[in-house]
Amino acid sequence: MQRIVIFGATSAIAQASAREWIVQGKHLCLVGRDAGRLAAVADDLRVRGGQQATVATLQADLDTLERHAGLFDDAHAALGGIDAILVAHGSLPDQAHCELHVQDALAQITTNGLSPVSLCTLAANRFEAQGHGCIAVITSVAGDRGRQSNYVYGAAKGLVSRFLQGLRNRLAPKGIAVVDIRPGFVDTPMTAAIAKKGPLWASAAQVGHGIVQAMHARRDVVYLPGFWRLIMLVIRSIPESVFKRLKL
Repeated sequence: MQRIVIFGATSAIAQASAREWIVQGKHLCLVGRDAGRLAAVADDLRVRGGQQATVATLQADLDTLERHAGLFDDAHAALGGIDAILVAHGSLPDQAHCELHVQDALAQITTNGLSPVSLCTLAANRFEAQGHGCIAVITSVAGDRGRQSNYVYGAAKGLVSRFLQGLRNRLAPKGIAVVDIRPGFVDTPMTAAIAKKGPLWASAAQVGHGIVQAMHARRDVVYLPGFWRLIMLVIRSIPESVFKRLKL
């Protein structure tokens, strides 16, 4: 796994993973919407990786699904091939706003759900044809069960997790890994408006390191930090007759 394309490369978690990969000698293609931030991230990685570092960049709005196929072509040309992808882009919607404005809810489903599905489908077909590859997507523990506080976000992430489950079933006989990465609370700019305290919060560096390890080990489903697996097991086990009365 030497040539990695990172979609949403300017996110804090993606940057943390990229910093580890670049010192390992991996070749990276960074895809992001903000050209200025993308250039800054690439410059930082080139310094960290030294003269041997290969860091290409592609500017794109990943909500524009029709651009996805061309991005894969461009990334392949830049790196001389693709061995793995990390889908790290997303947004944290205002749940109350989405409840009042259906178009905004659908836009969030596109960003957090349909866009990753599109990217993974294109990657799967390429990797199946070449006979190797690793597909990794940052989903969320929010996708494990719908809760009134964030069910638009959770529905999109749950959609992707179920899609990845089926994709894994399809691609496992071909030797292609499909890694579902489910972080809990992470201290990043995306969660800046949320009060952060207590042991449930992780840093972007912690989660980024966990992603690098999970992709190297070709894991199936990874909760980061790992204690979220037990927490979500308990939450999924609550009977619906009880759960619907809870304020979660």
